[in-house]
Amino acid sequence: MVLVSPASAHGAVVDPPTRNYSCLERWGGNHMDPAMQTEDPMCWQAFQDNPNAMWNWNGVYQDNLGGNYQSIPTGTLCSAGNSEGGRYDSLDTIGAWQPTSIDNNFSIRLFDQASHGADFIRVYVTRQGFDPLTQPLGWGDLELAGEIGYTPASQWEQEADGVAINVPASAPGRSGRHIVFTLWLAGHMDQTYFLCSDVTFPGGSEPTPTTPPTTPPTTPPTTPPTTPPTTPPPGGGEGCSAAYSEGSSWGGGFQGEVTVTAGSSSISGWTVDVSFPGGQTITEHWNANRASGSSSSFSNVSWNGALGAGASTSFGFLASGDAGTPQLSCTAS
Repeated sequence: MVLVSPASAHGAVVDPPTRNYSCLERWGGNHMDPAMQTEDPMCWQAFQDNPNAMWNWNGVYQDNLGGNYQSIPTGTLCSAGNSEGGRYDSLDTIGAWQPTSIDNNFSIRLFDQASHGADFIRVYVTRQGFDPLTQPLGWGDLELAGEIGYTPASQWEQEADGVAINVPASAPGRSGRHIVFTLWLAGHMDQTYFLCSDVTFPGGSEPTPTTPPTTPPTTPPTTPPTTPPTTPPPGGGEGCSAAYSEGSSWGGGFQGEVTVTAGSSSISGWTVDVSFPGGQTITEHWNANRASGSSSSFSNVSWNGALGAGASTSFGFLASGDAGTPQLSCTAS
């Protein structure tokens, strides 16, 4: 696929789910529940560190590595080398992430919301003897279990919000707890995703940690995360607000992101109207459903509609025309 703009693909492995996607599946609608601290301590520390790591489950990548994937240091593979300013650092925390049971012959399912396809997808499994409860993940701990080469999005399975593909893999001799690590080079530009999924293979024992993890962060935050902002951004109603930020731009196009923040009460869904003053046209979008029209209306998808009081999520888009600031209107349900 040819795409001249520096746009971003967005996706992740949804089965077995990546760490942040798994946390969002279990706790997204109830992420303020203190029971998470004891029932699911790894997800608890991740939500405490940066809840946007879960809402933006599909952005764990690095741009322009030029094939030098092993430049990402040991202990930071699950965060794609502290990508996005450290947003995903909690995914590197060593501990008992809730695993998915799989067989030694298995497949991963990768969902590509922006339908950019792949230059390649490589599936690795940690070597037998590696202990994810006590050891940081490094390149030397991984063994290739399956891969596919260039596969355009037209060859993936069509889904309502994007495309998906299954990649078969085999990990003979594995038992007990392991990490499935997926390296995905998106098909539109030099953009590489680093995706960690926790699994258990048949056999082996499953130790239980005696205390919740302490790193990272070294101590629970004493104040809520600094995002979403402490004052409602423009474009808000009683139930939610919306704020715009511009990403990359190029001749004839640009990338934008809208952050949706719940008000003083929790919400079950949201709709944001985005109106550009200069006739700009939105050509692609992710993390939202879109209704066509001169003023684009976006609504939540299944995984990011329920927000607790003050919680945020975001959606993004590509647009043609000169970059400009749109008018926003947010309505909660």
